[in-house]
Amino acid sequence: MTGRLTHNLRSDALDNRERILDAARAAFAAEGLHVPMREIARRAGVGPATLYRRFPTKEMLATEAFIDQMRACEVIVEEGLADPDPWHGFCRVIERTCELHARDRGFTAAFMSAFPNAMDFAASREYTLNAVAELARRAKAAGHLRPDFVLDDLILVLMANNGIDATSPAGRVAACRRFAALAIQAFRASPDASPLPPAARMVPAMSIPRHTIDRR
Repeated sequence: MTGRLTHNLRSDALDNRERILDAARAAFAAEGLHVPMREIARRAGVGPATLYRRFPTKEMLATEAFIDQMRACEVIVEEGLADPDPWHGFCRVIERTCELHARDRGFTAAFMSAFPNAMDFAASREYTLNAVAELARRAKAAGHLRPDFVLDDLILVLMANNGIDATSPAGRVAACRRFAALAIQAFRASPDASPLPPAARMVPAMSIPRHTIDRR
């Protein structure tokens, strides 16, 4: 009996954590980091004491929400690399990343601006970009990705995707999905494709380290 009760308590605690983080991500993305902790607790359906027991400060809550967001991006890229068809994997990375950013609505930029020293992002950013570069190399080798594609092109697409606005969250997601489809068509290798202008070195909002990235 005791073991079963303990298991139930752990399940409840895990469920509360996920509901709190889901509510926090949605609130931060839609309204910024100024949303009161008590309001997040209300949206999560838990008492303030439960929220503060798990996340004593807003910085701790925002950091945990951001870590989950960052891990979601890593999983997208890892699943793309695991796809036996590198072009399909590459397309899925673009589609899912654009949608993730559509739902993010600036939470990442707001978090990094408000809590610049909360954690070290460099390793995760570099890992993700190196993985995308490897996936792009495979897609090129398979003859599906245009040979003049560079990693800055994908960064440019993501920066443009972040600028999409709409009257509703659903409209924003729909617009980002269409934009991703248009970008994929532009990236597809074609004998009739015109050469691209020289690549511009983009400076993404997260100051991605570039010294070890194969950008070809």
